[in-house]
Amino acid sequence: MMDARDLIKRPIITERSTELMEENKYVFEVDPRANKVEIRKAIEKLFDVKVEQVNTVNQTGKLKRVGKHIGRTSDRKKAIVKLAADSNPINFFGEA
Repeated sequence: MMDARDLIKRPIITERSTELMEENKYVFEVDPRANKVEIRKAIEKLFDVKVEQVNTVNQTGKLKRVGKHIGRTSDRKKAIVKLAADSNPINFFGEA
């Protein structure tokens, strides 16, 4: 079992994910080896919230080209975490 801070790499803040925050859903980049149960426990421990549901998405890296050099961005795993209705919201932006 990995530590909760190793499991959850970072929150993903995009236009789409901020729209999901209104539905009490949050998006995180997680370790590719993590399963839904481990992700749930890590989020509950780190942010002191109650998790209702966890969905995961494996994203393959995109092909990128700079001049004649071709490379690929890293593969990553995203977790979309839905909090329980009675749970406090997670605050990423430091607002009161």
